[in-house]
Amino acid sequence: MEEWIGGIWDRWITQTARRDHPAAAVHLKDIEKTLGVIFRALGGDAGLRVAAAADATHGGRRRLLERIAGVHERAAHAALDAETLCLPPKIAVFPAPAFNRDLYVWLAAMAGSAGPALLGAYASEWIVRNQFAAWATLQRYPGLAPRYRRLVEALLAERIAPEKMPADEAAQERAVRMALVDPGSVAELPPLTRAKAKSLQPVPLWLYPAPPAETRARRDPPANESEGADAPKEQQVENKRYQVERTEMPENESPMILLFRAESLLSWAEYLKVNRALDEDENPDAGRAAESLDKLTLADSDQRVASKVRFDLDLPAAAEDDAVLGPGIPLPEWDWKRQVMKPDFCRLQTMVARESEPQPLPERLRRHARKLKNQFAALAPVRRWQKAQPDGTELDIDACVRIAADRLAGWHFAGAGAYLNHRPTERDLACLVLADLSLSTDAYANDEQKVIDVIRDSLMLFGEALSSTGDKFAFYGFSSLKRNFVRFHEIKPFERPLDAVARGRIAALKPGYYTRIGAAVRRSVQLLEKQPANRRLLLILSDGKPHDIDLYEGRYGIEDTRMALIEAREAGIKPFCVTIDREGAGYLPHLFGPAGYTIVRKPEDLPDRLPLLYAQLTGNA
Repeated sequence: MEEWIGGIWDRWITQTARRDHPAAAVHLKDIEKTLGVIFRALGGDAGLRVAAAADATHGGRRRLLERIAGVHERAAHAALDAETLCLPPKIAVFPAPAFNRDLYVWLAAMAGSAGPALLGAYASEWIVRNQFAAWATLQRYPGLAPRYRRLVEALLAERIAPEKMPADEAAQERAVRMALVDPGSVAELPPLTRAKAKSLQPVPLWLYPAPPAETRARRDPPANESEGADAPKEQQVENKRYQVERTEMPENESPMILLFRAESLLSWAEYLKVNRALDEDENPDAGRAAESLDKLTLADSDQRVASKVRFDLDLPAAAEDDAVLGPGIPLPEWDWKRQVMKPDFCRLQTMVARESEPQPLPERLRRHARKLKNQFAALAPVRRWQKAQPDGTELDIDACVRIAADRLAGWHFAGAGAYLNHRPTERDLACLVLADLSLSTDAYANDEQKVIDVIRDSLMLFGEALSSTGDKFAFYGFSSLKRNFVRFHEIKPFERPLDAVARGRIAALKPGYYTRIGAAVRRSVQLLEKQPANRRLLLILSDGKPHDIDLYEGRYGIEDTRMALIEAREAGIKPFCVTIDREGAGYLPHLFGPAGYTIVRKPEDLPDRLPLLYAQLTGNA
């Protein structure tokens, strides 16, 4: 009976105390792409990604019922730093969904138009910087003014009135209200004079200071987890940014219960083993527990770690790995933070499959290959009649009539041709296909095939299609394990035909390690520059964004890849990306431009889509 009554009381007090409106909530994942477009269209840094912010204790004053119910103690604040625009995972501040959606739009617009003014906003500067950002946004885009005024009016109606607060807190609240209504009118926040004074109530229309770079951590799902709708709930986590700190692992080696002290217990708020569980202490609930923390505390331990054992099992022995060709090639890498190119920073190692056996085209692909060959035969060089030539084997009647009419009209063109000539046409084109062979390709694309299987079939069919055009082409694959071991797999070089040996190497492809795209692109550019062709195409097949375990992640990896692609364009090479990454729209436009990539929603469609994309890209060659 007590539990039943307690449950009723808990539900009633929680529902009564709620200030938000769950029925009108708008979720970030539903409009993330739209917000990304708005952010970049209004001047936002194209290299930034949009991610969900983690909840944190705000410390602001709450109503009596909220304190009794224990609700609204935490909030997800919008924030901006040099790598990420963090927005609340959902907004339910207002009773109307349209207002909550407008709030998302306003935050993206303010971050895009006045973002640099908000970077590094701390302490007393915070309110001033947000006012300036709001004022600058409204001046630059006056069409947002009515939407902003509606949001301010609705927000002020939801906040605790200053009359219900102590004097110092009321003074701060009035300053915030004035700053919202008239951006630029408040020079600083009045100070709090009481020892137990509360902080400001959350201000959803403003961007909060981002934590220092050394204390930020990102919680991403593992690369090999399924992203489909049927994935377990614990795998469907949002990309959130958490604040972390490092500390020393506490020593508590005494097994004697008599030496136990209650104060030596470690609470969740102090230590959390995330993604590095010890062999004897795996905790499947660590992820859910992390959701309730303001700050994750990480400590180094000398105990064996289960994830390290699993990682080592994925490393092939040297005798089973691909054969190494040559001593390795030093390549530069772009450091976007310092804005310098670091020479000879990476070492690329060309490799070839050690135990690949020559084989014919698999039987299951032969019918499809014949169809593609017939389609691509139209792109092969053929002899065509060329009109209005200065010399040739036959007269061009149309050209003769046109020349005679021009002369009668008083016009004469010395270079006008009057002959037909039967000449062969040529496709002066070279294409290099660069396939991502990182560990993420070991994930299943459907119930029957892994991503690596789809890549093998795509290369098999694509090679058959290209063989019928007469174009020069090459196939390479890549993965990486830190900067000194960028693996560059030679599958079919330009000088060799697509024969049984090349097919055997395709069949022998297997997932590698990580995705250091920049070095692989630079090596591909070197190979394409050696080809005497007027048009050169670099076709990249990838299933994820740049990533490696030695800081080559996030903005660093994206900017290095972007610089490598800029270098390719300057060398006269056209890069194009084909990806199955569903989040690719968030970063690929920054890398390849709006027309330099395509996203294949179903990986199993890649073998069909790839040859057709090539035909579209080179049809006029």
